Amino acid sequence: MKRIFLFLATNVAILLVLSVTLRLLGIDSILDTQGVGLDMNSLLVFSAVLGFGGSLISLALSKFMAKRTMGVRLIDQPRNATENWLMETVRRQAQAAGIDMPEVGIFDTPEMNAFATGARRNNALVAVSSGLLNGMTRHEAEAVLGHEISHVANGDMVTLTLIQGVVNTFVIFLSRVIGHTIDRMVFKTERGHGPAFLITVIIAQLVLGILASMIVMWFSRHREFRADAGGAHLAGREAMIGALERLRQKHPGPLPEQMAAFGISGSLGHGLKRLFMTHPPLEERIAALRAQ
Repeated sequence: MKRIFLFLATNVAILLVLSVTLRLLGIDSILDTQGVGLDMNSLLVFSAVLGFGGSLISLALSKFMAKRTMGVRLIDQPRNATENWLMETVRRQAQAAGIDMPEVGIFDTPEMNAFATGARRNNALVAVSSGLLNGMTRHEAEAVLGHEISHVANGDMVTLTLIQGVVNTFVIFLSRVIGHTIDRMVFKTERGHGPAFLITVIIAQLVLGILASMIVMWFSRHREFRADAGGAHLAGREAMIGALERLRQKHPGPLPEQMAAFGISGSLGHGLKRLFMTHPPLEERIAALRAQ
């Protein structure tokens, strides 16, 4: 969940900064046809460039942001038996999954936590917490690593980027249509765009961005089942189930934000809340593995 949260937060921030900057520079004015209406073709191209640009920048920064935010210490040379096991396990799983050896790191937190991120399958990062290494058996930790390697091998971050670029495009396009309409009909601006346009665009972009995020959340939930299956393939189904069961037993209630990083978020929502969950409940994921 952490990798998804960081990606989405970076994406939203980039879009807002770019939107305000382009407006202040007057670039938005090219979308206004002789002061009487929006040039829809130009607006769509503008939205796609800005939308995919923000998403691609977020992807490019994902590994750097994850390292800085989580305080990851990369393992260059293993310093003890645990680090040696970690490196060898990731190397073996990466080879089995058909990807290059990713960077491997550890971050210090008592919570059982892990994540994988990176712009390319062959230039990824896999990191685990000290709490996970101390709190799980080797078989369970191996399953968690297999889950993360599967995310990398499946290209989930790249696919997420493309989906985010599409929803960004429509958010930017519709927010400017709404801003233009309100600026003309409510504030009676006859030529160009007044201050109400920028304010309305920012508000509409935030609201539409929240709604669009439900699409990204659905994709994230769907991919977690596939990553679980990948972890089961690389480390064994019972090991993957055991890792999920241990997390459920240790945290019978809603799981903390820190734990959700490697795709385990527990039973965190019902009804409308479920639409904004990045990961399915543990019970559903365990049931899916048992049904295989």
